Amino acid sequence: MLPRWNVGQRWGCCPTYVLSLQWGMPMQYRRAKTPGATYFFTVVTFRRRKILCEPDNLVLLRTAFKLMKERHPFTIDAFVLLPEHLHCLWTLPPGDKNFSMRWNGIKGYFSRHCPDNYKTVPSASQKRKRAQTIWQPRFWEHQIRDERDYEKHCDYVHWNPVKHGLVAHVCDWPHSSFHRFVRLGIYSPDWAGIPESFADEEYGE
Repeated sequence: MLPRWNVGQRWGCCPTYVLSLQWGMPMQYRRAKTPGATYFFTVVTFRRRKILCEPDNLVLLRTAFKLMKERHPFTIDAFVLLPEHLHCLWTLPPGDKNFSMRWNGIKGYFSRHCPDNYKTVPSASQKRKRAQTIWQPRFWEHQIRDERDYEKHCDYVHWNPVKHGLVAHVCDWPHSSFHRFVRLGIYSPDWAGIPESFADEEYGE
């Protein structure tokens, strides 16, 4: 096996999400946010429309990330883009926990500039709420717990195109940080993943 990541003590120890039950009230969702932590995200298009890998949208999404990173820096540790969803790992700066603001900005920029032919016709309710029809309203996040958790989620990110039948080999998918990891010596070019190692985890798809 090739050398893996040395992540040190960067990772927070809080659970990824917290569910709280108030007396007489339904279960409410609260995102757990630890400043400077690393997170795994899954973001999906509205009605899972396969629009993200269209050439114009590739450029647009890259621009949205670039502008957000310039205004509010963060590190993209791993990334993969599929036609209807994306996965990535981010590390936020020390003292910063606001990933929601960054995602709102990225999704909002993409939605505003995306050509109308990629947008779903909004329902009456969506029109009243001025809701966009490019992305699902929410996203999945998981706070990385330790080095093994980081490695597992990086592996899942890079194996994902094979899981969805888009390519036969991980190295064949172009929209992935896998190629950077190969250059760094983290993966071998013929790395294939271990599918059964991902069975006990949720990834928000």
